[in-house]
Amino acid sequence: MIRIQTDTIQSRELRDFVAHAKAGAVLIFEGTTRDNFEGKDVVELRYETYKEMALSTLEKLRDELIAGHPDVRVAIAHRVGVVPVQESSVVIAVSAPHRDLAYRISRDAIDRLKREIPIWKKEIYADGGIWKENI
Repeated sequence: MIRIQTDTIQSRELRDFVAHAKAGAVLIFEGTTRDNFEGKDVVELRYETYKEMALSTLEKLRDELIAGHPDVRVAIAHRVGVVPVQESSVVIAVSAPHRDLAYRISRDAIDRLKREIPIWKKEIYADGGIWKENI
């Protein structure tokens, strides 16, 4: 399950998609909009993307993460448009036979997503906004 969406991400749906009988670990990572950055009040985040390219790149990323691990499953959803404070902009669900592998794949997934996926972020502060690198 790989998604780019404008509506609220349902973490449970991703969790249910990756869970299976051979999984001894299921991890959910949620990247959320916080209300501050470097002393500035954050009102919301806005994300833009080239959807077809982002989906294709996310699918390739997922395939690389699970290569050689037949019992690992990964689901990723990224929200675009406006993401208010306390809401998730990205959710990554990973299941694996053991927790160490699940943690490693989850961390690799978010780190690579930030570096490789064509998604751009604008932070909107109480006193204006700025486009930022999606890190």
